[in-house]
Amino acid sequence: MTAGAKGVTTPRSLRRDAALSPPDRTVGVHRRVEPSGFHQWRALSGRSIRAMVREGELFIAIIAPLVFTIGFYLPLKFVMQIRGIDYAQFLMPIIVMQAMAFTAISASQIAAKESANGFTTRLQTMPVSAPVPLISRMTSSSLRAAVALTAALLFGHVIGFRFSAGFWQAAAFCGFGLLIGVTLSLGADAIGSLSKSPEATSQALALPQLILGMLSCGFVPEEGFPEWIRPFVRNQPISQFSFAMRDMAEGGITASVLLPAALWCAGLLVVCAPLAVWASVRRG
Repeated sequence: MTAGAKGVTTPRSLRRDAALSPPDRTVGVHRRVEPSGFHQWRALSGRSIRAMVREGELFIAIIAPLVFTIGFYLPLKFVMQIRGIDYAQFLMPIIVMQAMAFTAISASQIAAKESANGFTTRLQTMPVSAPVPLISRMTSSSLRAAVALTAALLFGHVIGFRFSAGFWQAAAFCGFGLLIGVTLSLGADAIGSLSKSPEATSQALALPQLILGMLSCGFVPEEGFPEWIRPFVRNQPISQFSFAMRDMAEGGITASVLLPAALWCAGLLVVCAPLAVWASVRRG
């Protein structure tokens, strides 16, 4: 027994064990934080949304449907009235789809920019879940599509468009429009990730959008085209989407009209989604 501090005696065996024991190194050691996939998605989505606000992307999402509404409605309004067509009801689906296509072009530019400036490569070297960057970009694209859809419906209301088939049909109209926007954005994101050139992706996507849009039943009825091209005009995806969305807005959709549009959308999604995932996670 030996005297300790303040007269407290400590056995020699306990003192010897304390001297031989290694110091406790767990005190004051900071454990490395491993953010979850949800936190990573929230951070990257917030970054993308802030960039959209800062660069005016959301403002453009509002202005673009206005330009489409004025540019498409005014030139053909009186011609269609002579033929007994309510052109505001007829035109609304193609205005929505043009707005969704514009959203897809923006998605391709963002993906190409992140690939070109090395941000995508940097994320691949960090402990970030592989699908998170793509999901965050689709989150921002979905927000932009929702803003564009809302603006298109407001401008359509001004020119006389109305939902007359009930709430659920109107909800189906909006949901189908957003689904088209997300599907197109997935394909555009893949193209942008692979090309790494915002200018090239914009040009590559603008041409098919222009061709399919003009050669569709979105602007004029099928009878307005020469007979030799009518099968293509009638059966291509833009026309089938416009048929379905018109019925959702007025009269109610039927299975015979919905099925071709749903098959086109599902086929595009099956192609675009895996391609977008592969383009986003690939290294090189």
